[in-house]
Amino acid sequence: MLSYRHIYHAGNHADILKHIIVSQICQHFTKKEAPFFYLDTHAGIGEYSLESDQAQKNKEFESGIAKLVAQKNLPEPVANFVKLVKSMNPNGALLTYPGSPKVVAHYQRLKDKMHLCELHPNDFPILASLFPHKRKANVQKGDGFAAVKATLPPQKRGFVLMDPPYEVKNDYQTVVDALCDGHKRFSSGTYAIWYPVLSRQQADSLINAVKHTGIRNILLVELLIRNANADKGMNGSGMIIVNPPWTLQVEAEQYLPTLTTLLGEDGEAGFQVRCITPE
Repeated sequence: MLSYRHIYHAGNHADILKHIIVSQICQHFTKKEAPFFYLDTHAGIGEYSLESDQAQKNKEFESGIAKLVAQKNLPEPVANFVKLVKSMNPNGALLTYPGSPKVVAHYQRLKDKMHLCELHPNDFPILASLFPHKRKANVQKGDGFAAVKATLPPQKRGFVLMDPPYEVKNDYQTVVDALCDGHKRFSSGTYAIWYPVLSRQQADSLINAVKHTGIRNILLVELLIRNANADKGMNGSGMIIVNPPWTLQVEAEQYLPTLTTLLGEDGEAGFQVRCITPE
């Protein structure tokens, strides 16, 4: 279908959760001297103009990143991400928001390598122009799920982000299949699957499918801005993380109450952090 364009949703509550966790994982990798490899299966355009007509249509960033930028004394993982966003907006006005590739690039060292996949014909050239140097990032126009087979295992530590738009229902099964295939090839890698919460049943179906893969050491982090079954579109989102950094769970438990307070829309906003499968 390829109708989904992330720029309409840039900087919303789901982006914030995803990118804080991506930042946490990158910080963990850069604590060691050894290089790391990053695979992004659905990279989008890399960064987003919040002044664009698309972003201005629903202004989802106003109930997301704009609220965080206005705060002081945020929990450290949140404050670190807000600092990253502010570094992209040096004049003070919130005009640009990073996609996952730009978040990772913020932490990337010369020895680290990114492989970025984007299938949308309009988004791919924008992404490619943002990362023109192959030494830093290999940008591929193609199926990001197929890249899991093509690029793993890397010759170094690795982090794989899978965040399809789920505009095709098969994506719910395909992302689980890709995780299984990647884990067989590279069991020591860190994998992060983003998912939307459109209903409790739909989200739990994906979570249970991942649990039943038999893969060990899986953490779930989820943020709801309202009742999971509200008929208002995306009511929240979550991240399923295989081989998470050991500090990620404790940190998430500390900052999610703040995100719930700042981004929640009603009294049914909430969060959960739990192990799907132990080590």
